[in-house]
Amino acid sequence: MKIFPAIDIKNNKCVRLLKGDFNNQTIYDQSPFEQAIQYNKFGLTNLHIIDLDGALTGELINLETIKKIIKELKINVEVGGGIRSLKNIDTYVNLGVDKVILGSAAIKNPSFLKEACEKFDGKIALGLDTKKGLIAVSGWKESTNITAENFLEEVNEFGFSRLIHTDIERDGTKTKPNINESLKLAKISKAPLIISGGIATIDDVKKIKTLKEFNIEGVIVGKAIFDGDIELNELSEIVSA
Repeated sequence: MKIFPAIDIKNNKCVRLLKGDFNNQTIYDQSPFEQAIQYNKFGLTNLHIIDLDGALTGELINLETIKKIIKELKINVEVGGGIRSLKNIDTYVNLGVDKVILGSAAIKNPSFLKEACEKFDGKIALGLDTKKGLIAVSGWKESTNITAENFLEEVNEFGFSRLIHTDIERDGTKTKPNINESLKLAKISKAPLIISGGIATIDDVKKIKTLKEFNIEGVIVGKAIFDGDIELNELSEIVSA
C-alpha cells in the first residue's frame, strides 16, 4: 500500500484546513521543503501536495517549492490545486511530477479531463471531493447536485490512472475516514483509489492496508502527522512491511 503524507502549501507555509475552510486554518512552523525532508528520511517515497494558492488563483504559485522537493529528494509527488489548463499540466509533468490531480476543472468540463488523459497518459489523477456523496468544486466552496458515482460512471473510460476520494466533512477533523463511501467508488473505478480525509490514528492506516483487494491503492495522511497523533516511524513500518 502507498502512503501519501500530505503537504498543503499557502504563502510558502505548511497549513491544514478544517473541512477545506480557508478561514479555519492551522499554520505550521516547518517549510514545505523541510517537511518533505522529514518524510523522505523515514522512507516515505510518495507525497501528496496541494497548492492552496493555486486553488484560489488558478496559477502555479508554489511551482519553485514543488520543483525543489522533486529535484533534491527524488520523491514521487502527486500535485493538485487550481490546475485548469493543459499548459499547466505540461509544466508539472516536465518538472517530474508523478501524477497531476484534476478536480474542479475536470468536474466542470469532462472533455478537458478526457483530453488531458489522452495527452498525458499515465499522469492524470482524478480528484472527487464530496459532501454527503455530492461533489463539491472551486476549493470546496461550491456544491453540486452530482453524485460521485454518477460522475465516475460518466468518465470511467477516459483513462485517468488514479482516483482520489476525499470526504470533505472529515478532512482535517481526525474523525476516521469514510471507508464505506470510498469503497463504493473503488468498486466502480477503472483506476485504483486513494482514500483521503479523517485519518486519526495508525489503526486507520492499518485498516485501509487490508483493503488492497478492493482496488484501494493507498491513503493520504495529513493533520494526524502534523499534530503528532501518527509518528513517521509508524508509517515507515507499514510501508516496509
